[in-house]
Amino acid sequence: MSVEENNKALVRRFVEEVLNGGNLDAVDELMAPDYLDHTVPSGKYAGREGHKRSLAKQLAASSDLRFHIEEQIAEGEKVVTWVVGSGTHDQERFMGLAPTGERITIENIIISRVVEGKIVEDRGVRDASHVWQQRLQRERIERERVEQEMRLARSIQQASLPKEVPTLEGWQIAPFYQPAREVGGDFYDFLELTDGRLGLVVGDATGKGVPAALVMASTRSMLRAVAQASDYSPGDVLSRVNDSLVIDIPSNMFVTCFYAILDPNSGTLRYANAGHDLPYLRRRGGDAEELRARGMPLGLMPDMTYEEKQTILEAEEAALLYSDGLVEAHDPNGEMFGFPRLRALIAEHGEERSLGDFLMEDLYSFVGEGWEQEDDITLLTLRRSASLS
Repeated sequence: MSVEENNKALVRRFVEEVLNGGNLDAVDELMAPDYLDHTVPSGKYAGREGHKRSLAKQLAASSDLRFHIEEQIAEGEKVVTWVVGSGTHDQERFMGLAPTGERITIENIIISRVVEGKIVEDRGVRDASHVWQQRLQRERIERERVEQEMRLARSIQQASLPKEVPTLEGWQIAPFYQPAREVGGDFYDFLELTDGRLGLVVGDATGKGVPAALVMASTRSMLRAVAQASDYSPGDVLSRVNDSLVIDIPSNMFVTCFYAILDPNSGTLRYANAGHDLPYLRRRGGDAEELRARGMPLGLMPDMTYEEKQTILEAEEAALLYSDGLVEAHDPNGEMFGFPRLRALIAEHGEERSLGDFLMEDLYSFVGEGWEQEDDITLLTLRRSASLS
C-alpha cells in the first residue's frame, strides 16, 4: 500500500473511531503530540488537548451525530477529506446555540498533513450555514410571534380606552395616552354616575404584552360594573374589585389603581388609591399637593380595605393623575425623570397651555433625541375653570 493510501486510511480511521465512535483516547494514537489545528484562532483549540476538548463539545451536542466521507484525495504527506456530519441537536449547546431538537448538517473540507503515521496538522473549512439558517428561521418566526402578540395587546388596550371625553360645564378634562413599543398595562376611564357625578380612573397592570392587556381589560370591566351598580364610595369600589380580581389574576401580577368621584357642582373630589403613584393637586397659589390615601394594589390579597380622602378643587385649580411611565423615564445618562421634578413642574405650570402638554414638552427635552420609550405614559388632567357656575 502506498504512503498516500496509508495516510488516507489513517484519516478514515480518525473519522470512524473518534468522530463516529466517540473514542477521544484514540486522538493520542492518531495525532502527533505537537499537533496543530490551524482552523481555529491561535491558542484556543490549537493543540492536541485543545482539539480533544473541542471534539468533546461537538459530540456532546447530539445523540445521533454521524460523519461520513464524501471524497478523499492524497498527495505525499497531504490528505484532503470532504466529510459531512449530520444529527439531531438535542443535547448540549453547539456553536453557541441552545439545543433545538432539529437536524443539523456540518460539512468540512480538511487538509491533513501526516508524518510517520501521525496527523501533525490540519487546515480546513467548515460550512455550518445550515445551522445558522435554522437559527435565522427560528428568530424570524419568534419575531413574527412577538409582533403578532404586540398587535393583539395593542388592540385589546385600544378597545378598552374611552372613545369620548366627558363634557362638564366649568371643567376641562384632558387625557393623554402614549403606548411604548411593547404595550404595558396602563388604562384610564370615565364613569358616569348618579346625580351628575363622574368617576375618574387611572391604573396600571403589571407586566407587558397580552397578559397585561387582558388583566387591564378585566380590571376596567370590573370597575365599571361595580361603580355603576350602586352608590358605592371609591374605597368600597376598590375593595369589591380587589376581591373579584384576586380569584382569577395570575399570581405574579397585580394592578395599581387610583379611583376618584368628582361632584362637578361643589368641586368635591373623593378618592381612594390601590397602590398607584400619588396624583397631584395644583392649588391656585402654585403649590402642588399629593393626594394621599393608603391601600394595597388590587389582586394581591382578599378582604382589603382602602382609605378614602376628599378635597375640593376651587376655580383655576387642577389635578393630575398619571402612570409610572412618566416619572420612570430616563435621560441618556440614566437619570430618572422622578417625582421631585414632576412636582416642581406642576407647581410652576402657568395657564397659557394645558398641564399635560407642558409636562410632555419637558419630558421630551429631558430624555433627548433618540429616546426609546420604556413604558406606557398616561396622563389625565382635571381642571376647574376660572369662573364658577
